[in-house]
Order: sequence, then structure tokens, then C-alpha cells
Amino acid sequence: MNILAYNGGPGPGPWVLLIPIVWTAVVVGGTTLLRRAGRRGRGAPWQDRAAQAAPSEPAPIALLGRRFAAGEIDEDEYWRRLSVLDERFGRGVGSGTV
Repeated sequence: MNILAYNGGPGPGPWVLLIPIVWTAVVVGGTTLLRRAGRRGRGAPWQDRAAQAAPSEPAPIALLGRRFAAGEIDEDEYWRRLSVLDERFGRGVGSGTV
């Protein structure tokens, strides 16, 4: 082992450079693991964050309510379409969604 440590000379050989390299790898690896563990509650890293933030289409009942509020459809058509959507999505008519 003396051959590796001192390389036959008075001081340490080139193997002494492995110590800072190993410690750097340990610190970088530990930091990476801690950062990934901290992100766990916010969703998986392979998922698209933009897709999670906003749904691509509004809910059908909400869209119907917006059309009724804008005056695009009348009250009779609103209630008729709402009853069809309630049957499809299983929500009660009196759920307060307008």
C-alpha cells in the first residue's frame, strides 16, 4: 500500500486527489436526493407542470352556466341541457352550479 500512497517519493502521490473527488460526489449526490425528496409532494418530475396547472377544457356544466350567463341560451334550454349533463355526470340538479 505504500506504493500507492507515496508513489516512492517524499510526499503523497496522485491518489490523494481521489479524496476531494469522492467527497464532491457524496455532497452532490446527497443534495440531489434531498431536492428530489422535497419535490415529491408537488407531483412527479416526469409530468408536465403546465398540464397540471390548468385543465385543457372547462367542465361541461361550467361551460353551460357561462353560456346561460352570457345570454347565448335561454332558461328552458339551460335546464334541458343541464338535466342531460346531470344524468351523464351524476350530479344533482340542485347542486348550485350555474
